[in-house]
Amino acid sequence: MKTAADTNVLVTGAAMGMGRLYAERAIAEGASTVVLWDINADALEATRTELAAEGADVRARIIDVTDHTAVTDAVAELEASGIGIDVLVNNAGVVRSGWFWEQDFERDIEFTLQVNTLAPMAIARAIVPGMIERGREAHILNVASAAGTLSNPRMAAYASSKWAVLGWSDSMRLELTKAGHHHVAVTTFCPSYIDTGMFAGARGPTLTPIMKPEYAVDRAWRAMLRGKPVLYLPWSVNLSKGLRGILPTRVWDVVGGTWFGVYRSMDEFRGRAGSST
Repeated sequence: MKTAADTNVLVTGAAMGMGRLYAERAIAEGASTVVLWDINADALEATRTELAAEGADVRARIIDVTDHTAVTDAVAELEASGIGIDVLVNNAGVVRSGWFWEQDFERDIEFTLQVNTLAPMAIARAIVPGMIERGREAHILNVASAAGTLSNPRMAAYASSKWAVLGWSDSMRLELTKAGHHHVAVTTFCPSYIDTGMFAGARGPTLTPIMKPEYAVDRAWRAMLRGKPVLYLPWSVNLSKGLRGILPTRVWDVVGGTWFGVYRSMDEFRGRAGSST
């Protein structure tokens, strides 16, 4: 698939930030229908109105992606109306920072896992069977994180949620291939810090600048349409992952934590409440 022309695209966390950029990209490439999911009602309606003004078929739904019944019902309604999703962008996400033992279990830890891990699984579980049955070329972009490849202080819950996404997403890719469903491709996106406000105050490690969202979305979108299995961004994420794999843990603690500054990157994190990636 070279572009999203004549496809039905669903983007989660679509009211602002990178979610909106993915939706704009789908519209620019001539998608038949672009479906926006978000829990922020005001921002979602504003985005839908602005994007629909371009003449595109844009549909918005206020949805809590942690409500698995609501997700299943929403997908069923789309399919009943003749809209089978060809491109799924699992973009919605949250971040909570702090010492693990000081975080509130329900508000910080459980919520992070529900939004970042279980929600994309539930959405894919509802959509993939239709992709398989229709037999059309289909693509899924699951947004994980560089935090899913390296341990980092003050990110225990977030890192665990993204490690899970990386393992699940790439395993699903292999399952689809092994089951003979070669027309459904899965791409896992593992970016470092992106300047969306979600990670306000975070500092990029050495050789890892904080990326502009437009750049990150462009690279991820193109990788998805090519069917690239995993995209690590920027290049230094792959370097860090490789070094972590070959160096003894205590040596990596010095190299990554002290020299590269990975372990200091969240020391001044402020974030933005209610933001999504």
